[in-house]
Order: sequence, then structure tokens, then C-alpha cells
Amino acid sequence: ERMTTLPLDTGDLLASIDGAPAAFDGLATGTVMGHVHFCVSDVDDAVGFYRDTLGLDLVAAFREQAAFLSAGGYHHHVGANTWQSRGAAFAPSDRARLTRATFVVPDASVLDDAEALPGARRGGDGVELEDPAGNPLLVTTQPQRS
Repeated sequence: ERMTTLPLDTGDLLASIDGAPAAFDGLATGTVMGHVHFCVSDVDDAVGFYRDTLGLDLVAAFREQAAFLSAGGYHHHVGANTWQSRGAAFAPSDRARLTRATFVVPDASVLDDAEALPGARRGGDGVELEDPAGNPLLVTTQPQRS
């Protein structure tokens, strides 16, 4: 395994844009993320949740620092890392943090399994719950339109 966390040269990236970048007003309706990376407090706990509870496959792990999981043979849908969060609680409300990640699953039986987890709540859109690090999730069978 070979991984790196080299910093992104944002100055060079922005210089490649013709003209001034437009103000960010949110993602376009219908945008689907290919994958998401979560800050977690413990990689083993994250793997236990995303692999053993939600059914993703473990694709790669980088010791206790990071794990990458997917469904259907994709390189990864979920990255879970402790690079800035090892042993830490979920970020408080006065900090930049994830407000929710949505997992669209292929069949409703997964919703029943998710609803059985501690703290899970079934709502009109699916099942709301948190991973072991406190990241808020929605598990649903329908893509969200907002």
C-alpha cells in the first residue's frame, strides 16, 4: 500500500480558472457524490460499522490511520480516517462539520437493519442514525432531491 497526504496547491488550482471563480451557492440539485471521507475517532470502530453493519466491503486499510470501503467493487465510496480526529468527539456545532451524509441502498431490508441500531430513528425519508464517531447519516432507498 502506498498513500500520501500531500497538500493541495490551491493557488495553482485557482490560477487555472479563466476569470474569477463564481460564488459558491451550494451543489446543483440532483448532484450525487461518488464517495465521502469521514473524520472518525477510531478506524476499527468505523470499519465495524460500515462493513459489518451497513454491508460495505473493506477495500484497503492503512494501519490505524484510514480505511476505504465500497459496494459493488468500486474503489471506495467511504473513506474513514483519523488524520485529524483520532480519539476525538464529533465536532461541536460552532465548528465546520458534516451535517448529514445520505446512503442510498438497493432494498428496504437494509432500512429495517439500520432501524434496529441504537439511536436510529425512522422518518419519511429513511432511517437517521450516527456512525460510531457521531457522523450523522440517512439510510434510504430513494435519492434525495434538495
